[in-house]
This record gives sequence, C-alpha cells and structure tokens, in this order.
Amino acid sequence: MIIGASTLGAELIELAEIMDSVELYLPKLGIYEKGTISKECVEELIDLLSTHKIKTSIHAPYFSDSTNYPRDLVVDTTQMQKHHFKLMEEAINLSDHIESKVVVIHPGRIIENREESLGSMIENLKQLASYAEDHGVMLGLENKEGTNPENLCTTPEEIIRVIKEVGSENLAITFDIGHANLTCKGDQKKLATFTEKLRERIVHIHVHDNMGENTTQYHGDTHSAIGTGCIDFNILHKIKYNGIYNLEMFSTEEIRKSRKLLKNYLI
Repeated sequence: MIIGASTLGAELIELAEIMDSVELYLPKLGIYEKGTISKECVEELIDLLSTHKIKTSIHAPYFSDSTNYPRDLVVDTTQMQKHHFKLMEEAINLSDHIESKVVVIHPGRIIENREESLGSMIENLKQLASYAEDHGVMLGLENKEGTNPENLCTTPEEIIRVIKEVGSENLAITFDIGHANLTCKGDQKKLATFTEKLRERIVHIHVHDNMGENTTQYHGDTHSAIGTGCIDFNILHKIKYNGIYNLEMFSTEEIRKSRKLLKNYLI
C-alpha cells in the first residue's frame, strides 16, 4: 500500500519530501513549451525524482472548461485529432521514461448522442492502449462524477463495458472515490456496491471527500480533505487493493491531514 498525492494541489518538491509517491499532474507541472513537453524540463524532473527516490504516477491532459486550465492541453477522448493523440502519447512516453506506475486518463464527454460518443471514445482508447502496450505502460481510465450530465463512464457498468470493448491488458481503472460518491448521491451503501463492482479492475485510486451533492461549482466535485465530507473511507479497506492511493486536494495542509486519516482506514 502506497500513499501518494497529486501536484494538482501542491508543489512537487514539497510532496517529494513527505509522500511515498506523487502523481504528476501534467497540465500544472510547468513542463510544456508551446503545447509540447520540454526535454530540458523532463531532465530537471528526472533529477528531482532520482534525488528523492519517489514513486510516480502521471495524470494526462484531459477536457476542462475551467479558466485555469491551459487551452492548448485540452483533450476530450471522445473527439480526438492528431494533436490530441500527440499530447497523450507524450504522457505515455514520459511514463515509460521515468517508470511511472500508471497514466491516468479521463473518459470523454457526451456529444449529442451518448452511444455514438461512447463508440468514438472506445475507438480512440483502442489506439491509445495499443501505444501504451508498445511502451509497457498501464493506463487507468477514471470514473467521472454522475452529477455532470455530459460525462461518460460515471457508472460501474459503463466503465467496465469500455474496458472490455477496448480489450487491452494495458487499460484498467483509476477508481475515484470522490466521483463515485457524487454518482451515488452520498448513499454509502450504493457507494460500497459501486466500489465492489470495480474491485478486480482497479490499478490506481484517487482519494478526496465531498458531500455527495451537486452544486453550481464543479458539480459538487470539491476535492475536499478526508473527514470534511460524507464518505465512509472504510469502503477502501474492504476492496483489499495494494497499490497507490493518491490524495487529490488543493493544499499541502489538507494532504498532510488526509494522509494520517487514510492510513487508519487502510490498516
């Protein structure tokens, strides 16, 4: 069992000092120059990681309409063009280079027709999974929050269907318990069932809390510290997963507090 944290909410150098693993959140890592990963930045990254001997995972670019998200790094896996594949392949190459445990990817959005969007995404994921296979990299497809009606892969059934239809041993699931809680509307019995259905296909876990309620901001996806929402994290202990539990919060202080609490849930 490895507890890590995302550079989404803290500087890499800070996390390297206090965590067992870091998730390199590429859109915020400062390694891109004109929409391409800089070789010089990668070398600096490798030097830092080797100094601290820390494990890593990678969060690839994804779709976001937030004003804080870099426009040239937007990738919707439902509708991908050549430059989108290039961005994702760069993330896979980086993972191969630094021997990361997994590359987290987001499902796409529904564009008019759910079934057509799903089919388009599956074809794109087949191409990405094939590239990942060639580089010995594991992809973790993340379940998204059901509070946003545009999201695909919000239910266990749909994300498992996608995994099966892609049919690659290099594509599995990044289980996001915060997103699942929103899909289950804070019902902890439903959340336990949701988690159990995915158990055998999980290669990576995202951990954060929320109240299980849709809100005007981020559809309720607040990425709050453990204990500030309604999630019963004992659910994680029941799935007996022994890989990376990655904390996704917006401050080092929240990460520190959540790390202590999460350890107790996983004993």
